[in-house]
Amino acid sequence: MGGGNAQKTAMARAKNAAKAAKEAAGGGGASGKQSRQAAMDLKCSVCMQCFPNTQVKAAQAHAESKHPKSDFATCFPMAGSS
Repeated sequence: MGGGNAQKTAMARAKNAAKAAKEAAGGGGASGKQSRQAAMDLKCSVCMQCFPNTQVKAAQAHAESKHPKSDFATCFPMAGSS
């Protein structure tokens, strides 16, 4: 009546797959630093502050609050007509 290692193997396989998927998505700490910093595409032409390309709303809020005399297209010409 010996028990097999199937359950232990399946759990280890699932755990390793979840860890690999997490690391492939950017990861945290020093290992994912390069992939997190690679997307700083939005740069304010007035004050040169950078924003990730995924945070267009934050860039719009920045343009409205920090540079009220300029519009969004003037501050971020690379963002298009968003």
